[in-house]
Amino acid sequence: MHSKKIIVVGSCNTDMVIKADRLPVPGETILGGTFFMNPGGKGANQAVAAARMGGNVTLISKTGNDVFGKQSVMLYNSENIKTDYVFSDPKQPSGVAMITVDSNGENCIVVASGANSYLSPADIQKARKEIESSDLVLMQLEIPIETVEYVAELANKKGIRVILNPAPARALSENLLKNLYIIIPNKTEAEILSGIKVTDVESARKAAAIISAKGVNIVVITLGSQGAVIKDGDDYHFIEAYKVNTVDTTAAGDTFCGSVCVGLSEDKSILESVQLAAKAAALTVTRMGAQGSIPYRAELASFD
Repeated sequence: MHSKKIIVVGSCNTDMVIKADRLPVPGETILGGTFFMNPGGKGANQAVAAARMGGNVTLISKTGNDVFGKQSVMLYNSENIKTDYVFSDPKQPSGVAMITVDSNGENCIVVASGANSYLSPADIQKARKEIESSDLVLMQLEIPIETVEYVAELANKKGIRVILNPAPARALSENLLKNLYIIIPNKTEAEILSGIKVTDVESARKAAAIISAKGVNIVVITLGSQGAVIKDGDDYHFIEAYKVNTVDTTAAGDTFCGSVCVGLSEDKSILESVQLAAKAAALTVTRMGAQGSIPYRAELASFD
């Protein structure tokens, strides 16, 4: 069975990570951390997750004409991701994220978006045929919002299912929400979209109801170690998280989103797709780093 085509439109960054015992307070220097560099960015992470889960993936993104950008494209190619529409910006540097992770796996992140901020509707025009021949489009919010809105409208008009992971958190226009098939916010993002403080399953259900009333068919709110709540039409489902030893939560949400898309591309229901995603995300948090921690489909057998 050949799975349907997934297009990921989003950011790619290089993550520079320092793991320390604790996060520094302002003005403080902490010695004794370990450093490593990792390809990252929500768009690229989600594309890699979808590819490792067996999806047929094309990435639309923008890098700088620098060593980080070139390295990223080589990596995506090695993951069997189609990179014909990873554009190179001659004027802007590639995106970079500085990440500090403490001994509990909590992190704090600063991102310099670079070329990601310049992925424009004009670039999307160049990839239009590719988008129109796809079955699913997955996006996040580390690229300009007008580009996200443009893609959502373009794809939705053609009957292509648009999935948005509204991260980093921000308010969204009603027009964008109406063009979505599925939205996958975490607790913070769901709170911004609904006005309801999301702390547990009950408050997540209330938030999902408000968000779906704005025109999104399916709402999936991820609650980290508490699991995920799905609102699909009038039906609610709760998927428990798998109990694992958490080392680093970086890219868990991205793995979840990419995996949901692969499930849907294989004609699984939203419930089955989220169950697949919960397994993949659980494995991700047991490892350090962003793309390095994303599992392959075969590894999910450990949960069966």
